[in-house]
Amino acid sequence: MKLCDLHTHTTASDGSDTPEELIVLAKKAGLSAISITDHDTTAGLPMGRQTAKREDMEFIPGVELSVSFPKGNMHLLGYFINEGSDALHEVLKRVQKARADRNPRIIERLQTLGIPITMQAIEEIALGGQIGRPHIARFLVERGYVKSVGQAFDKYLKKGGPAYAPKSILSPQEAIETVRKAQGVPVLAHPFSLMAKDKQELEQIVSGLKAQGLMGIECYYSEHDEGFTATCLEISKKYDLVATGGSDYHGKAKPYIKLGRGKGNLRIPYSCVEALKAARDAL
Repeated sequence: MKLCDLHTHTTASDGSDTPEELIVLAKKAGLSAISITDHDTTAGLPMGRQTAKREDMEFIPGVELSVSFPKGNMHLLGYFINEGSDALHEVLKRVQKARADRNPRIIERLQTLGIPITMQAIEEIALGGQIGRPHIARFLVERGYVKSVGQAFDKYLKKGGPAYAPKSILSPQEAIETVRKAQGVPVLAHPFSLMAKDKQELEQIVSGLKAQGLMGIECYYSEHDEGFTATCLEISKKYDLVATGGSDYHGKAKPYIKLGRGKGNLRIPYSCVEALKAARDAL
């Protein structure tokens, strides 16, 4: 059975592996196709594509956009995007500025809480990549303030936490339109993070996004159990959406998530790639 992983992160955003290292790791993991979907940047795609060609691996260019949503967290994945799209570049510049403006606010709040954190220390962890909360979480782990990245988010960095600062500036519709203007396929990432109270609420959210141009939903995901995966697959079929899947691999930032396997619970079928190609060709 051919397998893939369509949700991964590199040092271009908040992952710990370079694009080249990620592709080599994907090859060793026996994957047939891989997508790099860094947060709000396409900087890792050229090296990823080049390495995938060398390793004889199918490569799907992607991006993950942060979206404003009143409940939980919403992210939008874009697949087969045209990296030269002016519309995409303009939006990415805006979101990157919002991210850069947010980081000092988080650091200041942590300092107020008695943690001697500096931007220089976070930059050293980021290794030139776009700085995000996972880098700050890694600092907290390395300095012994928490035992894990997950605990750093739970204690300090999650939405509503004492060091949290808002960032997302894109509406769902603007994010969807941005991906489609870049000739890409917009897909709702990890729907569990929307914190819908039940299937009906999740379906209402997906239905609204579908009306705005959504083309897919990430059904196979590291944090989805069998029941929720089945629910997502049912919703994707009902609304004629592509069912995709990914581990959300970050490397050291999420050491419990393995490329292509998640927490050991993932086997993402290559049929997800075929469905994405069909959706792209239909644009």
